[in-house]
Amino acid sequence: MITSRAVAAALAGAVVARGVYEAARRRTGRAGVWERTNHAGHTVHLHAGPAAAAGTAFALAVAPGLPPRARAAGAAAVLAAAACGAYDDFAGAGDPRRGFRAHLGALRRGEVTSGAVKLVGIGAAACAAGAVVKERPLDKALAAVVIAGSAHLVNLLDVRPGRAAGAVLALAAPGLARRRSAPLAAAPVGAAAALIADDLAERTMLGDTGAHALGAGLGLAVVAGNGRAGLALHAAALVGTALAMDARNHLCE
Repeated sequence: MITSRAVAAALAGAVVARGVYEAARRRTGRAGVWERTNHAGHTVHLHAGPAAAAGTAFALAVAPGLPPRARAAGAAAVLAAAACGAYDDFAGAGDPRRGFRAHLGALRRGEVTSGAVKLVGIGAAACAAGAVVKERPLDKALAAVVIAGSAHLVNLLDVRPGRAAGAVLALAAPGLARRRSAPLAAAPVGAAAALIADDLAERTMLGDTGAHALGAGLGLAVVAGNGRAGLALHAAALVGTALAMDARNHLCE
């Protein structure tokens, strides 16, 4: 059963995400900077990205029933993931390289790509959040892997309209049913729900900004709702998925 605290967090995320989205659509002057061509060749804008980040972070910051440190750590992790994604959205626009292998290979050659900045930045933010929400060293490390891995997974899914937002809604469902994690899971759910219709209609896209933000929020909910065994299973699944996707991308190049 979904608690009233989870409902409040979801509403907060939805209201802020939708408000930021509509304001961005009305007030963005340099439209070309925010426009991208999607898989079908349609021109869409990236306004859903900062809207998803703002909604998720705000909902976490005000989520009822959570310790102040957990709220602050959650909001900070989401905003950091969004900032790293935004850097890649704009500084890395047009870069065909994808996956860990390509960006780490470039880093070994002395080239700092936007993807490498994103990997390091999101990893650092996940470590900081994990250190706050868990007490024991191993649990902190596993939490960092889950938060960073979840951010990466949602971004990998953002290749078709509505796929990433829909995945967040589906993957967050178990967390909504757990009292400990429900307010955290509700934060990305509210933001994703407020934006998915425009995403499906190909008016906007989450981009790295929104996908990483929603994923980090989802990861925080997983961390809150699981002990060490659950964290280890989630971490292994996320790492395995990332490596498999990276290998596939490398073969397709």
